[in-house]
Amino acid sequence: MFNVKLGKYARSVSIIGVGCTPFRETLADPEWTGISEGELFGYAAIEAMKDAGIEGKDIQFFYHGQANPGYTSNYITPAIHVAEWFGTRGIGSQHHSEGCCTGYLALDLAVNAVASGKYDMVLSGCIDMGSNWCQIGKPAHMRRELDMAEFMASLPMIYDRAYTRPLEAGMVSGFDDPPEEYQRVYGLTDEQIDDMLNAMTYANRKNASLNPKAIRRESFDDLAHEAGFETAKDYLRSPFNPKMSAYLRVNGTEVRADGAAAVIVCPTEMAREYTDKPIEVLAFGNSCLEARQVHLERRATEEAIRQAYDVSGVTPDEIDLLFANDFVITSQVVAAEAAGYLPKGEGWKFFIEGRTSYDGDRPINPNGGRTSFGHAHGASGLADVYEAVHQMRGDCGERQVKKLPRTTLLRGFGGGQNVSATILRTVE
Repeated sequence: MFNVKLGKYARSVSIIGVGCTPFRETLADPEWTGISEGELFGYAAIEAMKDAGIEGKDIQFFYHGQANPGYTSNYITPAIHVAEWFGTRGIGSQHHSEGCCTGYLALDLAVNAVASGKYDMVLSGCIDMGSNWCQIGKPAHMRRELDMAEFMASLPMIYDRAYTRPLEAGMVSGFDDPPEEYQRVYGLTDEQIDDMLNAMTYANRKNASLNPKAIRRESFDDLAHEAGFETAKDYLRSPFNPKMSAYLRVNGTEVRADGAAAVIVCPTEMAREYTDKPIEVLAFGNSCLEARQVHLERRATEEAIRQAYDVSGVTPDEIDLLFANDFVITSQVVAAEAAGYLPKGEGWKFFIEGRTSYDGDRPINPNGGRTSFGHAHGASGLADVYEAVHQMRGDCGERQVKKLPRTTLLRGFGGGQNVSATILRTVE
């Protein structure tokens, strides 16, 4: 892997506004049935603008991110389809798509545009409707149920068109690689590794149960009681939570959702004109490996985080809060140990002891993560940014983490191989 050395930004950039829709299955929810991608994007963008105290006329440029614009929405140049929903018709815009890492790189792009000096006020938003499909030839608000067999048959595969070789691994082998390596290297028993994964799942749902924007809010304690189990641990080990592979159980994987999120950035020197709690974006690190590479996720995560630490000068002991794109629950331990947020080979104990939930001393994904907050693919990364900003402001109410975070690390992962690391810090 290349040892990339990054340069510093030409000027400091801070977040002044964030917005996020609730994550929902819109066809199954009468309150949301009939909403379109443009409306969801506009919802998040307008919420972000209200948060920053600005209007559409103040935005100089915006980015549109979506993981699946073609085969779930039938769009090309998707940014054109959302501009009128939040008052930015006619201004410059750009679409991008990096799978489930799209939302993290949405912030990266916006920060680069401001750090360069080209713009002073940039909005970046992401939208995905991951639980249903468009209907070709019909208005955007008319969606249809997603058939998983049809989805898998039409899923664009990542392959090298010059040599017709696949660049991604099979889903089960790719997702089972991190827990298999962790168990083998650190000598965990089958029961210990299962307990770790179930503890992560439990913590995500505990966090989401307090989050009105989350798609899954019923606690596993209540579900266990309803099913006749004494404890949530027994429930999560039962056929109510069956294994999908050698390691992964149903509730330890993503819940597909529809949603959007947005962020607004400006030069830090201007930020206090709009908010009394600006959040500076210190650094990004990025890595991209073919998914057929051995231990892809761990290796790429280590590289992206190394880059972010190197350029920012931040050390692991300064991280107060961690987010990890966990559409597969094992991503939490991969990211936490790669970042030094949890000690290598010891992280599994923190999960089992409940120390990574919102009220623990090492909180991870206090919004509920992909398994409970929901996964709207390209939008999920910015949903993490939304939660991080509010946690750092200290306004998350009953799910507020114990120690007000000053420095937050977000690890993104998606598209089969894209990995990013973002470091945020409260401006003193």
